[in-house]
Amino acid sequence: MLLTTLLVLLALLAVAVPVAAALGGLAFVLEVVQGGMPLHRALADMAWQTSIDFLLVAIPMFVLMGELLLRAGITERMYNAMAHWLGWLPGGLMHANIGSSALFAATSGSSVATAATIGTVSLPQIKKRGYNEQLFLGTVAAGGTLGILIPPSINLILYGLLTDTSVPELYLAGFVPGLVLALIFMLTVIVLCKLKPEWGGERLRSSFSEKLAVLPQLIPPLGMFLVVVGSIYAGLATPTEAASLGVVAALLLAVWNRALNFQMLRAAIEGTVRTTSMIMLIIIAAVFLNFVLSMIGLTSEITTLIEKSGMSPLQTLLAIIALLVVLGCFMETLSMLLTMAPLVTPIVVALGYDPVWFGILLMVLLETALITPPIGINLYVVQGIRERGAMSDVMLGAAPFVVALFLMVLLLIVFPQLALWMPSFVGY
Repeated sequence: MLLTTLLVLLALLAVAVPVAAALGGLAFVLEVVQGGMPLHRALADMAWQTSIDFLLVAIPMFVLMGELLLRAGITERMYNAMAHWLGWLPGGLMHANIGSSALFAATSGSSVATAATIGTVSLPQIKKRGYNEQLFLGTVAAGGTLGILIPPSINLILYGLLTDTSVPELYLAGFVPGLVLALIFMLTVIVLCKLKPEWGGERLRSSFSEKLAVLPQLIPPLGMFLVVVGSIYAGLATPTEAASLGVVAALLLAVWNRALNFQMLRAAIEGTVRTTSMIMLIIIAAVFLNFVLSMIGLTSEITTLIEKSGMSPLQTLLAIIALLVVLGCFMETLSMLLTMAPLVTPIVVALGYDPVWFGILLMVLLETALITPPIGINLYVVQGIRERGAMSDVMLGAAPFVVALFLMVLLLIVFPQLALWMPSFVGY
């Protein structure tokens, strides 16, 4: 059944059916195949209940914050500073893509917002400086995934609520793996550009005095990080409220830069509505598909099979990882988190693994799903910004970073202290 489901979804996407329609259509197909259970009657209520979730308010808030930072020129200045500091490496501005994504992820909490914002700033540089277009697109899509892992992460909040795990502890656990993953992404670019120098395009050479001169351009995003994450750790705001504070801070920065006017605000709101509408439509369709999968027993059958397999703890963990990788190919990440975290986390914890560590491992697997075809949302976000060429360019460009993410999974399994060091150091 799992293979059949995947093949049907691939067929729908192959004939250019939009992602949300493909997910919803597949749910209706499965409903009919399984005897015509009237599951679609729950769709309206499901869409309503999904849309009014208080935590999901953080999504448009973080997207709006990114739009304001972009249109106020703050993101462009941050990118410029990263270009001066990292542009000398093999791969040039592709490292600025990753570095800026890591910094922006520390303020936005959203992978989609990160990919969209950094992509808007960076994509014009592809032809201007002679980069390999596929790899450049891949760095934007992969860099955007850091929004899931580096705090403040919406997904870590949801995981904490679903599994009764401390969100502050999860946030602390995400810092080191997030930075390590960004370095692995950069190392991937360096290796590929060493093997294929023509892919690297133009490197930016800056004197030390020039690098020092652009450092103040990094202060606003760092200040945003302190406002958003600092308010959470200080106990002043919930994550959703912190996202709203971030929007207020972004508005103040736009005023400071004399960039706030009616046209700018209107464009930012329109961009937020478009992005949020796309995300919410996919989430609603994916939630309905997950509901159908659960009702026909596919999800529980897979979980039961893992539990009764008689495998060792490590073998069981690897089987769960393999399952999540496969599911990530055709499920939206938030829906996969909502569906699988409550099912597999108790199994993993019962095997003796730390729930905080598994939460970080799960985030890395969700990052993989963001750039794994055919459903990887970041791939579609980057292609949507690009507005030309074949979708396969983005998919091929992101492929090396999927390998990098698998390397991060291996590192977390072999060295669990990558995730657990900071929480234990602080005293959790």
